[in-house]
Amino acid sequence: MRTTSVNVVRIATKGPGDVAGLLSLIESRKLDPKSILAVLGKTEGNGGVNDFTREYAVSALCVALAPYLDLPPHRVEQRIAFVMSGGTEGVLSPHITVFTRNDVADRGSDGISGKRLSIGMAHTRDFLPEELGRGAQIRETAKAVAAAMADAAIVDPKDTHFVQIKCPLLTSERVEAAAARGNQTVTSSAYGSMAYSRGASALGVAVALGEIEGEIDDESVLRRFDLFSSVASTSAGIELMHNVVIVLGNSTSSAAPFEIGHAVMRDAIDSMAVISALKSVGLHVEDGSAPVTGRQLVNIFAKAEASPNGIVRGFRHTMLEDTDISSTRHARAAVGGLISGLSGTTAVYVSGGAEHQGPPGGGPVAAIAELSD
Repeated sequence: MRTTSVNVVRIATKGPGDVAGLLSLIESRKLDPKSILAVLGKTEGNGGVNDFTREYAVSALCVALAPYLDLPPHRVEQRIAFVMSGGTEGVLSPHITVFTRNDVADRGSDGISGKRLSIGMAHTRDFLPEELGRGAQIRETAKAVAAAMADAAIVDPKDTHFVQIKCPLLTSERVEAAAARGNQTVTSSAYGSMAYSRGASALGVAVALGEIEGEIDDESVLRRFDLFSSVASTSAGIELMHNVVIVLGNSTSSAAPFEIGHAVMRDAIDSMAVISALKSVGLHVEDGSAPVTGRQLVNIFAKAEASPNGIVRGFRHTMLEDTDISSTRHARAAVGGLISGLSGTTAVYVSGGAEHQGPPGGGPVAAIAELSD
């Protein structure tokens, strides 16, 4: 089994097209561009169907990295997984998190023991519009998660702590293309299709990790909310027709100086779950007014959604009834504020729309920490 070393760096951005921080690290030889495996980012768009900041950010990164990889910009995405989550409502700060991976010598020679952060990547095939939000997307995603786990050398599903997926959505053209073939899509709404695609992708993660047993029928998507994954984080975008799967976990084959852990928020104000995720990687919250102590926090990744029953711990919320602001934007702001307050940083990755990603109204929260010397 090969031994790898993973490095993680969080870089603040001044806009969706800002690549200066990344290029500075490359030019100072602190980051090898050829070792970049994945980039997860938060952009200041609306997070909706027409959020072009996601595509703009990916385009800027591809153009910036192309000369270092000896590739044309449009080929960079075939080598590096880019997942941009739109929406930095409230105190959330735009940033990117860059993951690199290199093969190294036997980890035993450095006195390293235990499981360390590992990352794997895989892609599904392209989907037909009528397959989105249905069994085909669930099954193909499950296969890709298994492939990404193998790529990360993660054997035990319990060592998988966060699975980030970028998935497609429907447009009017895609709906019409399916109809021209005599097929009907799961919905004709572009915005509604984002939830179906996110949900089916999350259920694929649950199947792959054994969180759900047996086949899941099409009728379960966005209906059986008792079926969910505790580690899935899915984001829908217009810029692709396949799923990009990134698995983050701990592996004995990794020599990285990082660990990842997770917990599950049961609702949008579940502070104890955030604290539990931090503690799982050796970080501790003192009194909420000081930075976390212990190891060095790299980043926190979480999902957020408005509770679908309109209630948070017995009290009514209005996120689902606001016709001015999308409920996903409300949820990102609420959860982002909670996590920022506990972790002491606003540059955290909080993604909206948590269908089948944690229990209804809640979602997974994962933390990566750098080990002490």
